[in-house]
Amino acid sequence: MKDYSQLHDPNAEYTMRELSADTMQVTAERGGGRDVKITDVQTTMIDGNFPWTLVRIYTDAGIVGTGEAYWGAGVPELIQRMRPFLIGENPLDIDRLFEHLIQKMSGEGSVEGITVTAISGIDVALHDLAGKILEVPAYQLLGGKYRDKVRVYCDCHTADEADPQACADEAERVVDELGYDALKFDLDVPSGLEKDRANRHLRPGEIRHKVDIVEAVTERVKDRADVAFDCHWTFSGGSAKRLAKALEEYDIWWLEDPVPPENLDVQEEVTKSTTTPITVGENRYRVTEERRLIENQAVDIIAPDLPKVGGMRETRKIADVANQYYVPVAMHNVSSPVATMASAHVGTSIPNALAVEYHSYELGWWEDLVEETVIEDGYIEIPEKPGLGVTLDMDTVEEHMVDGEELFDEA
Repeated sequence: MKDYSQLHDPNAEYTMRELSADTMQVTAERGGGRDVKITDVQTTMIDGNFPWTLVRIYTDAGIVGTGEAYWGAGVPELIQRMRPFLIGENPLDIDRLFEHLIQKMSGEGSVEGITVTAISGIDVALHDLAGKILEVPAYQLLGGKYRDKVRVYCDCHTADEADPQACADEAERVVDELGYDALKFDLDVPSGLEKDRANRHLRPGEIRHKVDIVEAVTERVKDRADVAFDCHWTFSGGSAKRLAKALEEYDIWWLEDPVPPENLDVQEEVTKSTTTPITVGENRYRVTEERRLIENQAVDIIAPDLPKVGGMRETRKIADVANQYYVPVAMHNVSSPVATMASAHVGTSIPNALAVEYHSYELGWWEDLVEETVIEDGYIEIPEKPGLGVTLDMDTVEEHMVDGEELFDEA
């Protein structure tokens, strides 16, 4: 049989047509992919602005899939714990393998938490791998696409995030110089008026300070950009309601995570008390948890984090439930280009996608991690290449690995 080990070598001198022909021959010789088996699963953690866990799944056909799990201690170890449950399996059986891992890892807590996050990274790698085997983009595995490009919102920061004018200056710069028309700023920043932050109570002066930030940013960019504001689960129910009420006169895109995530009754009460759009979801796992927010109408916009919530198909399931309640999806995302592109593939496959977050605009080498351009003028154009459509730059991966990590094996 022909040696296909170089199919995914970025230095190989293949044209796309030659690569496609070789891959088609591999899958034809293996029953259209039904005889392809997983041979290994490896991880490498990258030291970005968050520690990104990259996942690679290898096959006996020489075809490799790349994924990513949300950052967190213990995720690589959990993925290696699941490795024996994947070896010898057919990578095209994505749904079955997801349920297989959920059942096998039930003792480790596959309802939520880092076990689900670890499975998410495997799910993303399986979509990349299956797309390559079947010679289709990953979005095609999710049912096709609604749009050719997905909007990106830029999570913005300043040296003094409590200064309204500094935030407004940065908003203007990101719009004018970087080309984004969707932004987000933190609103859980100190005002200097706090007496006791542990009680989660906002005094009137603190609310006025947050209103000043919102007013300065929204007035500066006006209709040139949508702007959201993140509270990071900081405030009490009563304070969140007063803050949301004070912001109703401003054109904000959404107010994110105003109260702690545990009590969904309080979340529902806050959301229903205001016309300010409320966004929640990154701290929930799988469709079983996210649907409670949606069905209780405790959220105006749902914000799942794909490499944390369960992966690509699980995010699609969440979007399907949200669509039944006419709720848009704005995917939270603090990932490398790999999971960012996975989120974009889901974003193009669902009708109710608003945008995908980008959290690394201050990290100069973020896009160097892959060979392709990912974000351009505030949008991600969905690639038509098989799988996710991104190729790891192994030199950059090696340069930015967390100390003690090992580089992936060659395909």
